[in-house]
Amino acid sequence: MVAELRKVRTMRTSKQGIGAVAHAALVAIPIVLAIVVGCSSGGGGDQTKAGTAPTTNAPAEQDVKVTAADFTALADMTPVRGFFVSNVSGHLDDALEVANDPAGGTYPVGTIIQLIPGEAMVKHVKGYDPATHDWEFFRLDTSPSGTKIAAHGGAEVVNALSKSSCAGCHSAAKPQFDFVCEKNHGCAPLPIGDDVIRAVQKADPRPRASASAGATTTTAAG
Repeated sequence: MVAELRKVRTMRTSKQGIGAVAHAALVAIPIVLAIVVGCSSGGGGDQTKAGTAPTTNAPAEQDVKVTAADFTALADMTPVRGFFVSNVSGHLDDALEVANDPAGGTYPVGTIIQLIPGEAMVKHVKGYDPATHDWEFFRLDTSPSGTKIAAHGGAEVVNALSKSSCAGCHSAAKPQFDFVCEKNHGCAPLPIGDDVIRAVQKADPRPRASASAGATTTTAAG
């Protein structure tokens, strides 16, 4: 009888112990879940921040607005084969790299290209004029006193040599040459020979910038 009572007491104690453990487990589970969820949420947030590239607002490239003073004597420009290059935006090296690359390329904004003193083309920002690959064409009046802009724009500007639209002639250039014509670029040949073109180039009446600076200095000193 005593043994049976002890057995009953032991069973009750065991049940009470199991009940206490179960109760503790039930209380602990929500706490553990809250910690896990919190850690997961925190980790996910960190991953999102780390994986998201920072937003940067790069400044838009500035376009150029050239004046007559930007069209200097051909002798002050950089010769490339049979034409002359300058850049009013400080990107002359980039412009020359494109000009000297047999595979072509896109000229940087501010590039000025001239074949003869009375004509020029100027590169603008992307979107300026898709029809001309963002080039603006100029017809110039040149004299010993400098340059005056006679006309500028797109298809309405007429080439002095071919008497046709500048943009129309340049549109035949292969795409990789960025609307710039040379003998192997796909454009129609000019109606005059290289000897005549060289003679016109040498006859540029505008004084060199260095010569003008020297004259000014001499006058000031006198």
